[in-house]
Amino acid sequence: MKVLITGTSQGIGRAIAELFLAEGHDVIGIDRQQSTIENEKYRHYTCDIRDKENLPEISDVEILINNAGTQNEDDIDINLKALIYITEKYGVQKSIRSILNIGSASAHTGAEFPEYCASKGGVVAYTKNTAKRVAQYGATCNSLDPGGVLTPLNECVMNDPLLWEQIINETPLRKWATVGEIAQWAYFLTVTNSFCTGQNIVVDGGESINHNFVWVE
Repeated sequence: MKVLITGTSQGIGRAIAELFLAEGHDVIGIDRQQSTIENEKYRHYTCDIRDKENLPEISDVEILINNAGTQNEDDIDINLKALIYITEKYGVQKSIRSILNIGSASAHTGAEFPEYCASKGGVVAYTKNTAKRVAQYGATCNSLDPGGVLTPLNECVMNDPLLWEQIINETPLRKWATVGEIAQWAYFLTVTNSFCTGQNIVVDGGESINHNFVWVE
């Protein structure tokens, strides 16, 4: 299938792209950074997803995964508004089979930076709105809302032993997800799944049971 993924230069987005490539899909990545993925079935566009007037022309996308995001840096513009731009341009059309928005458990608990929580909360609502509109094409739209994930974005707490101990104590499974684990969920919700839609799937190791936010001062 023809798969478009945003934010493929590192972390969760890169892991998702690599999994889809390993499964034989044609993958297109959009990121404001260059990609180091080397695969004949991968095509990369370097651009800012906020720049809706200059997004690349890509037709007949079958799977759209909105992964690009930030934390405490123009969160609403990047995590929500740009996600909407991408979805309206590439996702709401007759070739679409599945749309997946990478949200956050913080959308459900409020345990994060204020604008980050607001941006991801907006993704929850927009996911349901989009699910209604793409159902006419037989397509699904869900959000995958992780808790802590071992990515470069989170290294400032992962590398601080005292903070890390506090964070792990807030997670009943006493670990964070790997990017590979989140990629598996993304693959299931877009390829295997054909009936679950309009849902916001929290995958957080039980973190939202406690929902106390621990971060650097």
